[in-house]
Amino acid sequence: MADVLIILVLLALGYFCGTIGQHRHYRSLKIREAQLRGILLFNEKKVPASFSGQRFALVSGSAVISGDYFRQAIAGLKTLFGGRLGSFEAMIDRGRREAILRMKEEARHMGAKAVFNVRLETSNLKSIRSKKNSLACVEILAYGTAIMPQNPATEKAWL
Repeated sequence: MADVLIILVLLALGYFCGTIGQHRHYRSLKIREAQLRGILLFNEKKVPASFSGQRFALVSGSAVISGDYFRQAIAGLKTLFGGRLGSFEAMIDRGRREAILRMKEEARHMGAKAVFNVRLETSNLKSIRSKKNSLACVEILAYGTAIMPQNPATEKAWL
């Protein structure tokens, strides 16, 4: 009976710590998104003519996010019955937002005010395996073409 109690306490502790970590990451994302709100993102392939004569550069941001063991175990149980896997949806959402923020930070560092042709790529990093357990990981790559204004007059016309 003591063994079962220890396992339940460890599972509860794992769930609690994982939830705190996830909430911290979401708070960090919100703050950083507010700071980088001024960098505009577009998924259009062609840059409008009004941006001609500017400097262009490739920018990218990458994030690798993994799920915690507790949430993955719950998701494994849910796959038996079907339905949404909220823990994996949150993992993908956090990774996507983090990758976009890292791309925007690189664009800001270069002096860009906009990024065109923004694309997202995902790859499933084969599960990190230990002897008996595995943990799902996903990498998300965001990339695009940053546009840096040549002069301040052009920059004001963008905004």
